[in-house]
Amino acid sequence: MTYPRELWENTRLEHKTYPIQLFQNRCHSVKPNDCILYLHWHEHFEIIVMREGSALFHIDSRPYIVNEGDVIIIPGGGLHVGYALHYGNVHYDCVVLNASLFNDWVHDPVHAQFVAPYLEGRLRFPVKPSEQDEACLRYYSMLDEAIAELAAKPPAYQLVVKSKLHALFTLLSRTFMEQQLAGKPAEPYFVNRDRFKVLIQRIESNFCEKITIEQAAKQVSLNPYHFCKLFKKLTGRTFVEYVNVCRMNEAERLLRESNDTITEIAAMVGCDNPNYFTKLYKQYKGITPSQARK
Repeated sequence: MTYPRELWENTRLEHKTYPIQLFQNRCHSVKPNDCILYLHWHEHFEIIVMREGSALFHIDSRPYIVNEGDVIIIPGGGLHVGYALHYGNVHYDCVVLNASLFNDWVHDPVHAQFVAPYLEGRLRFPVKPSEQDEACLRYYSMLDEAIAELAAKPPAYQLVVKSKLHALFTLLSRTFMEQQLAGKPAEPYFVNRDRFKVLIQRIESNFCEKITIEQAAKQVSLNPYHFCKLFKKLTGRTFVEYVNVCRMNEAERLLRESNDTITEIAAMVGCDNPNYFTKLYKQYKGITPSQARK
């Protein structure tokens, strides 16, 4: 799996009228700490249902352990990344939908009261709803039915999916809105999120650029100490580890897809010393570049 060249993911949804899509992700024979979902963000909601295995997801700097059967909801604009926790398979279904899916209800006063605040980002559902209230477990059958419709695509499946998801959002709102409104205004999940988006896009777009921790910290207006703590909290990796993973993922892609020599590829990903590149590649990929090319 390779990282995208830009942090922002332009998730293309099939139909503008029904902006919703199912991605069934199947990661086989992964190792602990393997990336099973690259760091990215988009304007759409993302609902992940873990079908097999377990993973650690970082969502706007907060870690969430997700096991088989768990459901997590990622709000629009949220930075998120996922890593495997154990050896074996990690299978999960991912439903991506744009808030405009529910534009038909925009003038409905009940929708405006209960669902619109979440669609517009004024309120957020808990990332793991059932962890906050076990009643949510009863709602997930609607999500499973929506996923089955999206996978099979029988006639008029769009209407079924739309109604199931609107009902899901409504029930979640019924469960959480009162206590959320009664509490104190929540602090932003990640106050420097947009600055970090630009930084990570820079890392993943310019693999040969030499960027120090001090330079990276300055870009997000933090001192190096707090930058390192916040970066690890956001991505689950240290800054150096993250840069190296990005470079080795790009090297893996180039070894597979190009005819460039290993020395040339090393230079392309910011390693002037081919021997160091080989050592780094083996550390992160488990084999040497020569073995990978074969």
